[in-house]
Amino acid sequence: MAAISVEPCTFALFGALGDLALRKLFPALYQLDRANLLHPDTRLLALAREAGSAQEHLNSIEAHLRRHVPEADIEPAALGRFLARLSYQHLDFLQPEGYQALAEQLPGELPLIAYFATAAAVYGAICENLDKAGLAPRTRVVLEKPIGHDLESSRRVNDAVARFFPENRVYRIDHYLGKETVQNLIALRFANSLFETQWNQNSISHVEITVAEKVGIEGRWGYFDKAGQLRDMIQNHLLQLLCLIAMDPPSELSADAIRDEKVKVLKALAPITGEGLSTRVVRGQYIAGYSEGKPVPGYLEEDNANASSDTETFVALRADIRNWRWSGVPFYLRTGKRMPQKLSQIVIHFKETPHYIFAPEQRLQIGNKLIIRLQPDEGISLRVMTKEQGLDKGMQLRSGPLQLNFSDTWRSTRIPDAYERLLLEVMRGNQNLFVRKDEIEYAWKWCDQLIAGWRNAGDAPKPYAAGSWGPMSSIALITRDGRAWYGDI
Repeated sequence: MAAISVEPCTFALFGALGDLALRKLFPALYQLDRANLLHPDTRLLALAREAGSAQEHLNSIEAHLRRHVPEADIEPAALGRFLARLSYQHLDFLQPEGYQALAEQLPGELPLIAYFATAAAVYGAICENLDKAGLAPRTRVVLEKPIGHDLESSRRVNDAVARFFPENRVYRIDHYLGKETVQNLIALRFANSLFETQWNQNSISHVEITVAEKVGIEGRWGYFDKAGQLRDMIQNHLLQLLCLIAMDPPSELSADAIRDEKVKVLKALAPITGEGLSTRVVRGQYIAGYSEGKPVPGYLEEDNANASSDTETFVALRADIRNWRWSGVPFYLRTGKRMPQKLSQIVIHFKETPHYIFAPEQRLQIGNKLIIRLQPDEGISLRVMTKEQGLDKGMQLRSGPLQLNFSDTWRSTRIPDAYERLLLEVMRGNQNLFVRKDEIEYAWKWCDQLIAGWRNAGDAPKPYAAGSWGPMSSIALITRDGRAWYGDI
């Protein structure tokens, strides 16, 4: 039996034949079913604009499921049970008539979860049509990013949804918040006095957040060129991670208590303007280079590329938080495409001891680091100083890890995908891992001033070779402060 109680619901997936649904959402729902975390009466409804045979579409969903779920996890009984829950319905999202037919199909008064794996431009229309069909009062809506491309457009989308759904029934997804290690940030900080008493400017010198991608555009030129790396990654993923690291302890473990503290961090972010745009921010765009030993094209040479695009594929910046806890502690954020490796990690650098007594040449090694790895190998490692072993070593120091590697520590346990956790929490009606409207707005407000500054300055992004760690000026950004990016090879 599952340890978590789950209520029955109807899960309606809008945009069920899109890439996100086929690659991530159906596999996540299957894994939940396999783990007995779907109620026996829960139904899954695939909704898409594509007409034709429902059975053919269901066959296509099954084929993608087999492709994206590891073969070892495909269990005939679980798969049969999952497919028996699943039905397909053709629906034009903009036409109210189809929603009436949808309402007639839905069983009783079960809660309806409407997941929007569609363009944000149609969120408002779907909500209105759900309301017209009398479905809104029992519906929770799940919104995929990106929600808008700036503060104004995000407000339009959120306001269109808010006309029909109160905030407590709106779930805005940021899949990074579903990662096991991100969850552990809360436990690590607030359940361990060892860390929480040191989690401030008295003990921490600086923080790094790196989210590096090996891939290039992967056929997403149309979307990405309008967005860029700042909108695509920093506005949501990296700022959310920054909030979880920097926030004060919430009064309780409720959704609003946690989100209140995150909003305080976003409001305290110092704007980057004027001279800071050239000293505290670096924009880059990859040119041709090598990935895994193979030549790859530059951003402007990708299929369907606009050869004069000045969209950034890399951003590094120094963020400062104007409050008592973090005064004088810089947060260095870095994210880019066509990096040497796929890597998401947070590094907390602790200050040196106030009085140094060891060999002078070893001084640069001194300093504890807490490394929180989100991918590829989720885990937490604390680097501490110890003495080298051996009679001939004297008091020679070395840095070594105290390590918690999730896949090694809990070998029998499969680390769930972020979407599995998030979908389960929606079904349970728990909003802890979802983003509130004001969080999105304050994040956009901060990013918008950066974009406006770039536009006014008219500077082109700096080139960097594919397969490198970004432009040289991103290294200068941190070395100017007497520091270096952790672990760069």
